[in-house]
Amino acid sequence: MTDDDVPKTHAHHTHAQASRERRDAVSGEVMPEARLIRFVIGPDGAVVPDLAAKLPGRGMWVEASRASVDQAVKRNAFSRSAKAPLKPAGDLSDQVARLLRDRLRASLGLARRSGDLTFGFEKALAAIEAGKVSWMVEASDGAADGRRKLLQATRRVEKPPRLFGVFTSQELSLALGAGPVIHLVFLAGRSANRWTLDVERLAGFSPLLPESWREGPGDGRSG
Repeated sequence: MTDDDVPKTHAHHTHAQASRERRDAVSGEVMPEARLIRFVIGPDGAVVPDLAAKLPGRGMWVEASRASVDQAVKRNAFSRSAKAPLKPAGDLSDQVARLLRDRLRASLGLARRSGDLTFGFEKALAAIEAGKVSWMVEASDGAADGRRKLLQATRRVEKPPRLFGVFTSQELSLALGAGPVIHLVFLAGRSANRWTLDVERLAGFSPLLPESWREGPGDGRSG
């Protein structure tokens, strides 16, 4: 297991970084970074989420799930790990979920500028049919008809993309600097792989889809 002070040379998680192992402060289990959230000590003994794992100081790692973060707060795991009295917020798991959502929205904007995603029904459909899509991102308040047609297309390709429905149309529009945005696809590649790491961490704190969307295969649940 590597030391926490290993220098981070990239702005985002890579698969090499994600495969490094850390010890979960709650369970004591050693697991890959991709399954964990790093926390550092902030002012006045606060516990600060460090999603990019770049903030200075000794890191404390907790499994990326609401239950684990809540247990870390309840059992005083942060203080034990830091060997110092700390004051984690009671809503720390909610803070992590909000920060992950913000990080994912920002990543969509970056991906648009780098040409790693496309949006609009026709462009999304063409990319899906070409087998180029890693994630199908749909506005949570979008109409079911267009989403259903795109999902049907995903079932005709060899490797169907996963479905993500956390953000509203307005949130997607703001992230991309365009509007309105209902249908968006994240093209397969390194950007999508990095985005997937954060999506899977968010899944430990909140659903990736509205419950009414559950349509079976291709619905975005991990397989």
